[in-house]
Amino acid sequence: MGKTQFYTATSIDGYIADEKNSLDWLFESGTPDEPGNQGFPAFFAKVGAFCMGATTYEWVLNHDQLLTNADKWKEYYGDVACWVFTHRDLPAIPGANLHFVSGDVVPVHDEMREVAGDRNIWVVGGGELAGMFADHGRLDELILGIAPVTLGAGAPLLPRRITASRLKLEKVEQQGQFIAATYSLLAP
Repeated sequence: MGKTQFYTATSIDGYIADEKNSLDWLFESGTPDEPGNQGFPAFFAKVGAFCMGATTYEWVLNHDQLLTNADKWKEYYGDVACWVFTHRDLPAIPGANLHFVSGDVVPVHDEMREVAGDRNIWVVGGGELAGMFADHGRLDELILGIAPVTLGAGAPLLPRRITASRLKLEKVEQQGQFIAATYSLLAP
């Protein structure tokens, strides 16, 4: 069985988006450039299902103009199924394998696990959604790309208390200007 992973970039001061819910700061930081590091493509090759919150979905939708450039979604994610947690109506990207859901993460995680099979589940963001998975013991790993920037405010990485007794540092490496840290997460 695959793992459920929160793979995300964060600022040094612990924000995954700025106060306008933008990720533009991340692209200013460059990309990990270590020789042989495949970063996101290597990670996503092991993903069998993924999910995100409504704010993340709207940012991706608008940033990449996916309603008129739907092929970009396919370039990034292929036909991998994506669940979008939302309490409002959102437009679907033409041709994307999307499921709009709300409520408890546990039954949705069970459905995602069935679809993913032995592959991993990626919790894209935001931090509150990842936190709900952690609260229910449904998050196995935090994979953090720590960018060389501070934001001072914005969307927090994980807006809840998770103590050291639940986290085990598995790996740390330098990837260009980024620090890549992987923590395993024990159930509450």
